[in-house]
Amino acid sequence: MEIQRELTKNILNSIDNIAVTAIIGARQVGKTTLSKSVLKNFKNAIYLDLEKYSDLAKLEDAEMFLELNKNVSIFCIDEIQLKPGLFSTLRSFVDENKNARFIVLGSASPNLLRQSSETLAGRIFYYTLNPFNYTEIKNHKSLNEYHLLGGFPKSVLSKNKYAFEWIENFIITFLERDMQMFGFTYPPKTIRRLWIMLAHLNSQILKYATLSKSMGLDAKTIKKYVDILQHTFMIRLLEPYHINIKKRLVKSPKIYLRDTGILHSLLHIRTYNELYNNPYFGASWEALVIESVIGKYNNWDCFYYRTAEGAEIDLVLVKGIKIIAIEIKSNLTPKLAKGFWNAIADIKATQSFIIAPVNQVYPYKNGVMVYNLEEFLKLEF
Repeated sequence: MEIQRELTKNILNSIDNIAVTAIIGARQVGKTTLSKSVLKNFKNAIYLDLEKYSDLAKLEDAEMFLELNKNVSIFCIDEIQLKPGLFSTLRSFVDENKNARFIVLGSASPNLLRQSSETLAGRIFYYTLNPFNYTEIKNHKSLNEYHLLGGFPKSVLSKNKYAFEWIENFIITFLERDMQMFGFTYPPKTIRRLWIMLAHLNSQILKYATLSKSMGLDAKTIKKYVDILQHTFMIRLLEPYHINIKKRLVKSPKIYLRDTGILHSLLHIRTYNELYNNPYFGASWEALVIESVIGKYNNWDCFYYRTAEGAEIDLVLVKGIKIIAIEIKSNLTPKLAKGFWNAIADIKATQSFIIAPVNQVYPYKNGVMVYNLEEFLKLEF
């Protein structure tokens, strides 16, 4: 089953306008499927998967290979982080061949693929492919199923019992093999233990000192492990919104697991009934909404806001003079506390919303609107 990804149009536009288009994202998120779908728009294309020894061998003399195939309309190179020295060759090739086009796929953030940023500056656009957003999968799965299973294609499109078997195998492979791809040699059991602890802390303020004490490791090492999970798209650190007001602001990031299927697997939750009756249900719903909204409005700066006095907003979207405040509630009759009203006054929000699992959109009060997730993701700001 091939599902149209919302990113497809952006990728095609990028290919029209720049030499190298990078699609980055977690392993098994659908980068290869998306790129092969895009390649169907070109008469002649070459696809190379650098995890295959035969394809990797073709680039032993990459300069010669590209020169021999310079009439090809587009090249696609999968898992490019396996051959980081290739970036300088691509730079020379695209500078000499103005019509050359490349799609490169990587399972790490641009910070880990730093060499590409340095050698291909001005020649590369980056796009992050996330797990399925609900708007992409809604014709195939209910919101409850999507919430439980997360958005990885082989998870959400499987039957529930096989989905969690796949997720567990994904976690094991990620820890024992994929991390080695980036040169990380940390003990898989240690990273898994940290990952489980972060699942229990999902949607909370990240305190390295607390994690350090719990795991018996120094805070610097914990931070290094957290950075690994962040740059390989497993977790998100949502930074606080700092504004020039005379209030004591919380300055540490909040931690979210980016995929709720992985979150629930680490918490040993396997059915929606188990999830709904679990104390972590609210935090899980918050993670789902945070990731969905940030994924849709990826050209906005995203933060949370909290003061020591209790003023709080779950998600703040900022673009120019526009400031959108979003409070996330997991019940059918959401109520706002005094802290929210104080917070939107602090940040001078231009629009304010509640996102909750309600059946229809309705006004709350004082200009605040209540939306369900699907309807909110249709909004254009």
